[in-house]
Amino acid sequence: MGYSPVIKMAVFVRMTDSTQGSIHDALVLPYLNHAIRMLESGYATATDIDNAMRFGCGYPKGPLTTVDELGASVVRDALLARFEESGDNLHKPADLLTKTADEGGSFTAADGDDAQAPQLRHTIEKIGVVGTGTMASGIVQVFAQVGFDVVFVGRSQEKLDAVVAGITKALDKAIAKGRSDEETKTAVLGRLTGSTSREDLAQADLIVEGIAEDLDIKTQLFTDLDRIAKPGAILATTTSSMPITELAKVTSRPADVIGMHFFNPAPIMKLVEVVTTDLTSPEVDETVRALSTAVKKVPVSCGDRSGFIVNALLFPYLNDAVKFHESGVAIDEINAAIKETAGLPMGPFELLDVVGNDVSLAIQTELRNEFGEPGFEPAALLAQKVEEGKLGRKTGEGFHTY
Repeated sequence: MGYSPVIKMAVFVRMTDSTQGSIHDALVLPYLNHAIRMLESGYATATDIDNAMRFGCGYPKGPLTTVDELGASVVRDALLARFEESGDNLHKPADLLTKTADEGGSFTAADGDDAQAPQLRHTIEKIGVVGTGTMASGIVQVFAQVGFDVVFVGRSQEKLDAVVAGITKALDKAIAKGRSDEETKTAVLGRLTGSTSREDLAQADLIVEGIAEDLDIKTQLFTDLDRIAKPGAILATTTSSMPITELAKVTSRPADVIGMHFFNPAPIMKLVEVVTTDLTSPEVDETVRALSTAVKKVPVSCGDRSGFIVNALLFPYLNDAVKFHESGVAIDEINAAIKETAGLPMGPFELLDVVGNDVSLAIQTELRNEFGEPGFEPAALLAQKVEEGKLGRKTGEGFHTY
């Protein structure tokens, strides 16, 4: 999913002689190790991994930059000590970490320095958006604000009106803060066209779906879009959890299907994970990355597997925090330790309650199923909270009471 945890990460400080340091090592070191393994596998570049965590989670520094600043040998030795205690494979230093430590190298020094800016390989003038929820509405606003005509499709006129009302409210707030003006507002709203018929997407150059996270529903939609969309139109999904390859396969144009995962709220969050399948054409990939830059976002590239970059790194850390609490360490102590030693204004349990324990459980289950890693097994207490309906802020109680 897309979300906006307010997190600020300073350089991690290892404090092995303190309880806070023990908590830090148990929760933060596996996160750093996981990021290195992601790089090692070739799934994403160091720049994209770091940018994903910076712009998707608000971290001032990405995990690989953090390892470079601490020193690869320091992180390796700390993980080795942790691995000797736990025997957990997630704590065993990645081979690339050991190699980098032995050679005195860096993870980020030369990564992406010579990369050329992506170019639009497809003509993109008119945008289609399917959906009227918070994410879809935000995507409509993102494109309209930079000058694209946007056709958005919803189930009823009431839902379409709600999208326009929401965007109007956001623009009014920007005007009140001196960040926009009435002329700009009028221009943005003039680019919006709502419809209750998918047929009105026929002339769109790019169609982004932002509907329910249900594979059957999305599959039906992509079958329909394949029939409606003009030849050469790009079909994008903003899913955070559904297999994009499965959506591509129900179309006659799998090379034109791609993931364009915005984060919520889309008008504010800077990250877009651009997710390619084995079937996505290089031209479509480059076009979507270039378009993401054009709408003032930071695109990162990754492949079609569970969690992409951000969720795959963030949620095991949150899950580990719950397991650490199950071992007898108090929630408040864990929250305080992470904020103190890692510089995060929100502890993991505060963040879990913001994201939603049901969402966290669903994502962690997907990661366990995808990677088959025993250490990714969802914490029993997390599952219990969901069963009890204690989902976090949205229900008034989660790991804290609101």
